[in-house]
Amino acid sequence: MSAEQIEIQIIASLVAVTCAIPGVFLVLRRMAMMSDAISHAILLGIVLAFFAVGDISSPILIIGAALSGVLTVSLVELLNRTKLVKEDASIGLVFPLLFSIGVILISKYAYNIHLDVHAVLLGEIAFAPFDRLVISGFDLGPKSMYVMGGILLLNLVFILLFYKELKVATFDAGLAAALGFTPGLLHYGLMGIVSVTAVGAFDAVGSILVVALMIAPPAAAYLLTDRLPRMIILSALIGILSAVSGFWAAILLDANIAGSMASVSGLVFLVVFLLAPERGLAAIARRKTRQKREFAGRMLAIHLLNHEGTPEEARESEVGHIEETLRWKEGFAKSVVGYSVKRGNVLVEDGCLRLTEKGREFAGRSVVEEFIA
Repeated sequence: MSAEQIEIQIIASLVAVTCAIPGVFLVLRRMAMMSDAISHAILLGIVLAFFAVGDISSPILIIGAALSGVLTVSLVELLNRTKLVKEDASIGLVFPLLFSIGVILISKYAYNIHLDVHAVLLGEIAFAPFDRLVISGFDLGPKSMYVMGGILLLNLVFILLFYKELKVATFDAGLAAALGFTPGLLHYGLMGIVSVTAVGAFDAVGSILVVALMIAPPAAAYLLTDRLPRMIILSALIGILSAVSGFWAAILLDANIAGSMASVSGLVFLVVFLLAPERGLAAIARRKTRQKREFAGRMLAIHLLNHEGTPEEARESEVGHIEETLRWKEGFAKSVVGYSVKRGNVLVEDGCLRLTEKGREFAGRSVVEEFIA
């Protein structure tokens, strides 16, 4: 493994963790699309700041991008408050406008500099190791590594300082306002660090990967835990896994690195979406099947109890007749009978079902519960 490959993976991992931290709160606030809006709309701020200072590497570009992100949020909020359009429509109206203005300005006035739409959207992290930070003749490594490390530190400081306030405002904005936490100010502060994070990753990875790493890892972590600290940690780890795996997938497929990382982050989310222990589709399907079988076992016990000691008991306790009476398919009826036998509620004797003492108690409780419900 070459030094450049190691540096690319370090930069990608820093980007992943830096994006995951604010991304957690965007997912919890149901504002995932805001990351897409900001990561595109900040192009206008970058272009205008470049026109002002004439230096593509100036830190003023980060300030311009952050202000553009705040402008995006403000315009979305303004449209949303009119009640004439919903929030998703507001986002869809604002960021294409601002992004398009930025694209027009680039194509018209900045076509001869290293600032183009392809770089904005896809980026090229493979070139990041060649843009070095050299001080007094000492090569300290890629600039992107220090930029993303600094932004990561900024994000961590913001989250640690305002963790309690962000947590309350995220889950109950009304309570946060009552406690004097100024949720509006926190909201704009969060959008500000989202903007700074997006522009910091702009040159190296492009806006597509920023959106992918800001949303996919937190969304996957949300399916795995209910605890906010654990969700933040899991988001960071999933982001690193997606970045490193995406890099090697790009090497294997000879594909764009940022695109591969974004694709892997989506695949990781898909795996979690399907296999998460409690909230995955497979777990939900198993839970529904179990609940359906449990309910059917309860109905079987009530049915047998209702006909116990009656002239129809022999007929009503036959497995084949139960299928007909309760309108169960043969396979499902056998699974319910097997489940009830395993639970010790029913015995099978000569093709007929008999309630055990435990089964009678279970049926009696079920009748009472149904009556109360």
